[in-house]
Amino acid sequence: MMMTPFYIVLGIGAVMIAAIAIVLIIAALKPNHFRVERSIDINAPAAKIFPYLDDLRQQRLWSPWDQKDPNMKRTYSGAERGVGAKYAWDGNKEIGAGSQEIMAVKPNERIDVNIDFTRPFKANNKIEFILRPAGSGTNVTWAIHGPMNIMFRAMHVIMSMDKMMNAEFDKGLMQLKALAEK
Repeated sequence: MMMTPFYIVLGIGAVMIAAIAIVLIIAALKPNHFRVERSIDINAPAAKIFPYLDDLRQQRLWSPWDQKDPNMKRTYSGAERGVGAKYAWDGNKEIGAGSQEIMAVKPNERIDVNIDFTRPFKANNKIEFILRPAGSGTNVTWAIHGPMNIMFRAMHVIMSMDKMMNAEFDKGLMQLKALAEK
């Protein structure tokens, strides 16, 4: 028995709808918040590392995202460093656009930053830098966390945000380590 093109299209459509439904069901079961964090031990005191973190202009030296688009437009405002320092970027399609603002600082120990993405998608997240003594040096933790709507949870079913973010965080922390250990 030969199937007509109508039934073939109908069958393909049914399979696609079922696949989308499965992804959405799995996404609905995922947590509605995410957290990605990476740490590194740096053979330098916190006082030497901290200025690279609480001065948003210094991100150009170690952040992998700041290095992906040499033509990215950067705007700095507010305080020069620490609480109230602001940084906005507008880059290529890989970088997108958004802004950061340092919200809280505990010198040589912790920095809390609000980060808002406006392109290619809208998101409001939090970044934390935590510095702790580690032997004769400092353990630095870089974390990002925030809400995940159903669209992001569905994307997370297909690709691992942890895997993508971990590689970039590791690269940035290695670059921060190289700067601080000079």
